[in-house]
Amino acid sequence: MDFRHLGSSGLIVSRIAYGNWLTRSSSTGEETELACVRAALDAGITTFDTADVYADTRAEEALGRALKGERRESLEILTKVFAPVGPGRNDQGLSRKHIRESIDNSLRRLGTDHVDVYQAHRFDPSTPLEETMEALADVVHCGKAHYIGVSEWTADQIRRGHALARELKVSLVSNQPQYSALWRVPEVEVMPACEELGVGQIVWSPLAQGVLTGKYPPGGQRPEGSRATEANDGSAELSAWLTDDVLGRVRQLRPIAAEAGLTVAQLSLAWVLQNPGVCAAVVGASRPEQITDNAKAADVELDGDVMDRIDAVLGPVAHRDPAATAAMNPPSPDWRLA
Repeated sequence: MDFRHLGSSGLIVSRIAYGNWLTRSSSTGEETELACVRAALDAGITTFDTADVYADTRAEEALGRALKGERRESLEILTKVFAPVGPGRNDQGLSRKHIRESIDNSLRRLGTDHVDVYQAHRFDPSTPLEETMEALADVVHCGKAHYIGVSEWTADQIRRGHALARELKVSLVSNQPQYSALWRVPEVEVMPACEELGVGQIVWSPLAQGVLTGKYPPGGQRPEGSRATEANDGSAELSAWLTDDVLGRVRQLRPIAAEAGLTVAQLSLAWVLQNPGVCAAVVGASRPEQITDNAKAADVELDGDVMDRIDAVLGPVAHRDPAATAAMNPPSPDWRLA
């Protein structure tokens, strides 16, 4: 396993991070989750990413049980706050009330007294940014998190949040955007802003919901048990990629991967990690062997010719519109009242 500092901070993370966001009773059960976490540890992965909302809070609980007994100082545990975790109006968002309550609940579920990075899962236009950043700073100052991060914030939001964090004497060290060879949206505005500020990228969906593993044939049946056949596990997000044009182009990656001695998934992960701003790529798994195989991409370096060939194949169907980042956040300040 290869490692890198997270942005300009002193925190070191594994280039492949394990994410358990797809833990669901309909897909990944507790026994499989334990096996996947064990495979991650065996592969040298030390960075584990989750969120309070994943699997209706059960993902944090499962991760906590899976990591029980491991040396806490040898792990980097990241979780997030924002999405609804209850029926109340204040069970969501980035208010002081919700942040202070959520960190305590997350720590209880994870079975630890602190997380390494506490992340704002989305931007909350219904709460003054000053209130949000002050609450996140309080979490750090009272020892419940070492650093703070954000996910799917725009470049302007990251700049404003970073400036407030510096005033409050806390470190905003990470951004967690969607990023893959098919989703290159952050390259336009977000990544340049983060590079300037010393904010590292811990990217999610580096395999485009599994499309960049090459397992989905163009015009063919969806593999049994795959995410494309499970409505609760991301098939809606997959729909944009499940076209014959996209899937046919992904098939063209096979000879490129074979020449490099890699699987298509390993090639796709190596492409993501080649971006100097990407500190870690978050991968999930429904089987432990997937983690073992994907972890091998951590120390792969692709030469310029291979990168050019990948871009030539996937570039015409890659998403790049920076407006897509803003679209992932609530559209107006009254979103919680709707």
